[in-house]
Amino acid sequence: MAETGYCVKCKGKKDMKDEQKVTMKNGRAAMKGKCPDCGTGMYKILGNK
Repeated sequence: MAETGYCVKCKGKKDMKDEQKVTMKNGRAAMKGKCPDCGTGMYKILGNK
C-alpha cells in the first residue's frame, strides 16, 4: 500500500517509501514516510475514521 504525500523539497506529490501509521499527540492518525527521490521525511494526516 503506497500512500501518496507531498514532498516540500521536490515540490510535488509522490508515493511514500517506508511508510508507517502513527498517532499524533492530539489522537489523530497520520502516515509517516520518506520521499523515494530525495529521502526527505513526508507526513500525511489521515481522516478521523
